[in-house]
Amino acid sequence: MARDYYEVLGVSRDATTDQIQQAFRTLARKHHPDVNKDPAAEERFKEINEAYHVLSDPETRKRYNRFGEDFRKVPEDWEERVGAGTGGFGSAGPSGPRVRYGQGFAGADGINIEDLFGDMFGGGGGFGPIPGADQEALLDLTVEEAYRGGKRQISLDGRNYGVSIPAGVIDGQRIRLAGEGGRGSGDGPAGDLYLRVRIKPHPRFRLDGRDVTVDLPVSPWEAALGTTVVMRTPGGEAKVKVPQGSSTGRRLRLRGEGMPNPRGAAGDLYAEIKVMVPPTPTTRERELFGQLAAESTFDPRRGP
Repeated sequence: MARDYYEVLGVSRDATTDQIQQAFRTLARKHHPDVNKDPAAEERFKEINEAYHVLSDPETRKRYNRFGEDFRKVPEDWEERVGAGTGGFGSAGPSGPRVRYGQGFAGADGINIEDLFGDMFGGGGGFGPIPGADQEALLDLTVEEAYRGGKRQISLDGRNYGVSIPAGVIDGQRIRLAGEGGRGSGDGPAGDLYLRVRIKPHPRFRLDGRDVTVDLPVSPWEAALGTTVVMRTPGGEAKVKVPQGSSTGRRLRLRGEGMPNPRGAAGDLYAEIKVMVPPTPTTRERELFGQLAAESTFDPRRGP
């Protein structure tokens, strides 16, 4: 059983002519084979076109509303014949407009879809301008590249593009290259190309949105006595003050030193303390650690 034409266009049975036309316009742009390369798009477009052909004509629509899928068997003068009492329509052959499709969209034995609907899209003798499809590709960046931004040349499918990367771009953000997507049909404009940023894992920096966390290795005496050390950040070097008595896992916050934000506050940078001991202590270091062990009452398993 054929699908209900109102269902095909996604409109209600009391839809106005303008609503039917708008629904057809939207669906045709989406499913026209020049735009949609899905193998099923051509059949879907034919279904949409036939539904529009029937519902856009007041008389044909009236017969369809009254007789459903059998409306083609009803003669165009059915109202007059009912009024004259001439009986049923069993002997009437198929009547009324019938859409036939040949090979493709302009077969010799079928109607030319483009000629039939070209004026709907402002065209003079074709389907009319149809915008090209938007496209998307991945853009891999290091943390430092995302932090700094700048110009970059990329190659996709044999084409080269100059990309302006905004400083502080974050993972998942899209960069738009206007007019670099799929080609339009006729005089339709090309679509846009969107580059979705993917920030590669970094051996030192961990990102959470615009916040950056970096491990800060310190010696036992630096952790115990406190110090100021120089650490590497995505934007270069920065000084951080390590408070005395800092243990592994303590996080030191550097406000605004994370990823830049052109539209607001920058992220923060967190230095996470990691106390390191000499992997192979010298004889003197062993002596000094031994003296500390003998003098100290600190038990890390019991707390200070």
